[in-house]
Amino acid sequence: MNATAPASARGAASDPPEPDRADTAPGGAPRRGIPRPKATPARRASVFLTAHPRVRLGFLLAAPLFWLGLVYVVALAALLVTAFWSVNSFTGEITTEWTLDNIITVLTGSLYQTVTFRTIGVALLVTIIDVALALPIAFYMAKVASPRARRLLVIAVLMPLWASYLVKAYAWRSVLSQDGILEWVLAPFGLHTPGYGLPATVITLSYLWLPYVILPIFAGLERVPDSLLEASADLGGKTWPTIRHVVLPMALPAIIAGTIFSFSLSLGDYITVNIVGGASQMLGNLVYTNVGAANNLPLAAAIALIPIAIIFGYLALVRRTGALDNL
Repeated sequence: MNATAPASARGAASDPPEPDRADTAPGGAPRRGIPRPKATPARRASVFLTAHPRVRLGFLLAAPLFWLGLVYVVALAALLVTAFWSVNSFTGEITTEWTLDNIITVLTGSLYQTVTFRTIGVALLVTIIDVALALPIAFYMAKVASPRARRLLVIAVLMPLWASYLVKAYAWRSVLSQDGILEWVLAPFGLHTPGYGLPATVITLSYLWLPYVILPIFAGLERVPDSLLEASADLGGKTWPTIRHVVLPMALPAIIAGTIFSFSLSLGDYITVNIVGGASQMLGNLVYTNVGAANNLPLAAAIALIPIAIIFGYLALVRRTGALDNL
């Protein structure tokens, strides 16, 4: 029967099967099989995280959130608890018995009330000065300067941040001294340097926090469309009405964001006051004195709650303006 089988059938039976097109290379040669990756624990974890983006985001944020909670939230809670303790007048040791004496002392003491109002006044004045200086600078950077000049101005604004805080504060101490450069410049006009005190504190703090106010306002003004300014000009709007009715309402959240920096940083500062403030005191100085010389940590914690409460109140007040989105 095999001898009588057709030759074509015998050839078909003896020839090897044609390789599948998917298993052949472009030239017709058989393609080598690609080995499947090994199912290692790392690969299984990678596949799981790829399929579950929320779990991936949770792992990504777990470490920074843990560190933020440990350093900030726990420290703040410890500060709040310490304010309700007291110090033994004989041994100087902290007594962990709950009392409201420190809170009552801070709220009712004339010294603490005076220093609180002085600190708020200095912070407000610094904020007003910085906003008044930052607005024209930021507007020129965002809407007038060329791209190259804008980059140079951004570098110029950031350069003071590269120097040490203490170096800048002591530099202003030298400038404002009775024999400093400011006295030399003002003397021919019959004027004199303000010396050390609250004016020197306001001047120094305004210089220190000015970059923190310029940058948020600059970022906010960059988001104001140029077409709105052109439309205002086409409708006959002059410079100041355009700024007042078009630019400022849209840049207001960015301006408030800048005030958060200057106000909060001035409210908690104590080093500048020690350097150029003369005999003036702010809340930070009282905290520093009670922690160091007086060794009264619970009272220092109670004093520190004042600027914390003021900042939280200010943040709650400006939250709906969208300022927090510009930080």
